[in-house]
Amino acid sequence: MDSALITSDAVTFGLLMAILAGIFITSHSDNAKWQKFYKFVPSLLLCYFLPSLLTTFGVVSEADSNLYYIASRYLLPASLVLLTLSIDLKGILNLGPKAVIMFLAGTFSIMLGGPIAILIVGTISPEIIGATGPDEVWRGLATVAGSWIGGGANQTAMLEIYEPSTDLFGAMVTVDIIVANIWMAFLLYGAGISDKVDTWFKADASAITELKNKIADYQSNIARVPTLVDFSKIAAVAFVLTALGHLAGDSIAPWIDANAPALADLSLNSSFFWIIVVATTGGLILSFTKVRDLEGAGASKIGSLFLYILVMTIGMKMNIASMLDAPGYFVIGAVWILIHVTILLLVGKFIKAPFFFVAVGSQANVGGAASAPIVASAFHPALAPVGVLLAVLGYALGTYGAWLSAEMMRIVSGF
Repeated sequence: MDSALITSDAVTFGLLMAILAGIFITSHSDNAKWQKFYKFVPSLLLCYFLPSLLTTFGVVSEADSNLYYIASRYLLPASLVLLTLSIDLKGILNLGPKAVIMFLAGTFSIMLGGPIAILIVGTISPEIIGATGPDEVWRGLATVAGSWIGGGANQTAMLEIYEPSTDLFGAMVTVDIIVANIWMAFLLYGAGISDKVDTWFKADASAITELKNKIADYQSNIARVPTLVDFSKIAAVAFVLTALGHLAGDSIAPWIDANAPALADLSLNSSFFWIIVVATTGGLILSFTKVRDLEGAGASKIGSLFLYILVMTIGMKMNIASMLDAPGYFVIGAVWILIHVTILLLVGKFIKAPFFFVAVGSQANVGGAASAPIVASAFHPALAPVGVLLAVLGYALGTYGAWLSAEMMRIVSGF
């Protein structure tokens, strides 16, 4: 796909950083028009949406770019380290069980959503699901279930188990990315109006507010003018732990593949899984040490910048025009995600869960460790680790949940 206007990653990255700077400048402007604009459009949503327009209109080529890989493998773990340095682990635990309940509701709704979507779309347009052999639609949708409950490793597991054709899998990857990213855009918007949603849910978000205020107070109390030494320490902590994560992933994942293949069902053979686990765990451990004081020099701000860059590269992955290539599959994906959303909102309303738990519980399933902290940080940077912890749980459940969903889709496809 060299038809894009810009094919160089260096030029593309420069363009993304220029857009990011423009969003930051305008979102913090004193101009009344900009203030009114960002009252309705969250800056994080723009960071996600504008790069998608670059891909859609052929300005940049996501297919030939390594920017997402670099951001997800290097900047994401570094960001998680820096965002967890000042975390109040006790405060997170005090958030209570509703976060886990909403996460499990998200998992359950995705498991059921696939078969129900096939029944609904198959009844209206039987030709969409009428293929046979490796082109049977349920086989491709099994890989979407793996991605939406766990992540890339779980998706790969479903690919190997059900063996959809190459063309079908390619179409399903597109459905996965587009539908999931559109839903993520809604969640980012929802973060900006979470107070209104909480009022509708009659939810008590005081524990979340208390945690945010506690972190903000801590940050203001230890804030200082950072020095070059501070920045070098921040960079060292972030990227040394990232390096340890890669070392663990490059060592443990192949060993599990060779010696304990049964553990692959828990995604323990995924190097990305170990990168995320080591980075998050390392950051949490350091939060109990004096390294925590690096927050006073702006550690979480640098971590947030890394996360924003990741958002830009994720946005590049969404080519809105590609929805026209397989409209029937996108209809299934849209119905599926609507079922997921409906069940989540009903459960959230019933247990009076703050919208934060609804959003993060959903994204920990659908987006995994790469984007769950993004949605969590849209509420407050200090809450990013909540998204990571739930996403790691998704890795563990992903293969089992996706397998059950796939078998249900296989059964209903036969009717």
